[in-house]
Amino acid sequence: MTEQDLFHLLALQQVEGVGDIMAKKLINHCGNAKTVFNTKTSQLASIDGIGSVLLKNLKDKSVFEKAEKELQFIKSNEINVAYFQDEDYPDRLKHCIDGPVLLFTSGNIDLKNKKIISIVGTRQITSYGMEFCRKLIEDLAPLDPVIVSGFAYGVDIFAHQLAMEHNLQTIGVVAHGLNQIYPKNHKKYVSKVEQNGGFMTEFWSSSNPEKENFVRRNRIVAGISEATIVIESAERGGSLITANIANDYNRDVFAVPGRTTDKYSQGCNNLIKIQKANLLTSAADLVYILNWDIESKAKPVQKQLFVTLEADEQKVYDYLLKNGKELMDIIALRCDFPIYKISGMLLNMELKGVIRPLPGKLFEAI
Repeated sequence: MTEQDLFHLLALQQVEGVGDIMAKKLINHCGNAKTVFNTKTSQLASIDGIGSVLLKNLKDKSVFEKAEKELQFIKSNEINVAYFQDEDYPDRLKHCIDGPVLLFTSGNIDLKNKKIISIVGTRQITSYGMEFCRKLIEDLAPLDPVIVSGFAYGVDIFAHQLAMEHNLQTIGVVAHGLNQIYPKNHKKYVSKVEQNGGFMTEFWSSSNPEKENFVRRNRIVAGISEATIVIESAERGGSLITANIANDYNRDVFAVPGRTTDKYSQGCNNLIKIQKANLLTSAADLVYILNWDIESKAKPVQKQLFVTLEADEQKVYDYLLKNGKELMDIIALRCDFPIYKISGMLLNMELKGVIRPLPGKLFEAI
């Protein structure tokens, strides 16, 4: 994308009445943004959904002044820009009809051939949510996923922090321009996030974190990812909006169950109850349902003799070595571990190359 291409795309975004869907229609009809402005009104009138008011707005020359100003901001701040028809535009987001025409990013984001998951939830994260999130990312770390969230209080920032602790790429999708950070208290994390990933937005430098921007932000969080995970949520909350959008995009959604009496488990329990989310008890559930191939991660690791196992893992390994292939539920029963713990443990052992899964939820020692 040339500077002139970007200039005209920015101008098109400033035309009143032109959203992402209409902009794509105009571009697909005319070939590029510059041609949209040079095409006769009579020819544009044939486009589905375009009316006389919008045709008039396309003649507004003030949009070019605004575009020039934003272009200078982008250049002076070395902002990366991805166009929805470019190769560097997030692949999954390309398939979302309302995906942003332009994405502005900072940092060192690399989404090529990556497993990408979004982790969202309440701003009032509890110790239960923190413990689950910590274990989830720890167990997934060997698979090197990209962790996406909204850089907000609570679950969002906790997920970003855990990703950085495990040297995973993390992306903060924000509801404002890249000339500011919201909430301000999170400025202290900016540098490290940009070293381990970066920030992404569809909003111009003139955009502040207005309420309506967060819903638009949520569609990027849902659209860019293979799956959305809701750690904790009250009966109503922004993370549920993200989950619903992910469902609309035909993406997998996972929710962490909790006690029926817990306020910040009600949203997750409801998602599971109405079958809008898979029940998530461990990283193993995610890996199984998404059908992630972990064979390549396990191959380089040598057998049990050369691997350090935790005491609980050694107990499971010894049981499988003695009894042969066994069901996960039976392993949990015979080794006296709760099922939520054994599933995560089996995933870790599989990544270490000491056991392998078999059809029918069977496992055996290698």
